[in-house]
Amino acid sequence: MRDTVLALFRTSTSLMAAGDRLVAQLGLTSSRWQVLGTIVAAERPQPVAWLARDMGANRQNVQRVVNDLVREGFVAMAPNPHHRRASLVEMTEKGRGAFDQAMALNTPWMNRLASDIKVEDIEAMQRVLALLRVRLDAELSGAEIT
Repeated sequence: MRDTVLALFRTSTSLMAAGDRLVAQLGLTSSRWQVLGTIVAAERPQPVAWLARDMGANRQNVQRVVNDLVREGFVAMAPNPHHRRASLVEMTEKGRGAFDQAMALNTPWMNRLASDIKVEDIEAMQRVLALLRVRLDAELSGAEIT
């Protein structure tokens, strides 16, 4: 398992670097792209803390990326009628355009990465990663791992 975790760390680093290169021409990084994707996936605008929760990320790190996205015009902050201090993050037209362009680049990239990998192997990897995530989240929350 130790070797697998080390391989995951290395793969994650390579994935982020390759993603950065893929979307650089759009003014994005992998982190910005991930935040935009989380905004798109949400049913309605959310505060940064909720986006961070949905991403499984640290709120402060997501806030830093959101601040960058605001400065560059990809997202805007809107008043939150339920909480004065927790503004809602909204996608701008520029942000939606950049995200859509990133996703257009994503499909051929994913197809290249997945070529010659059996669907069953990808599905098995997804199941193992989902189980690891559940166990790690339980451990972080102090729950008993079963």
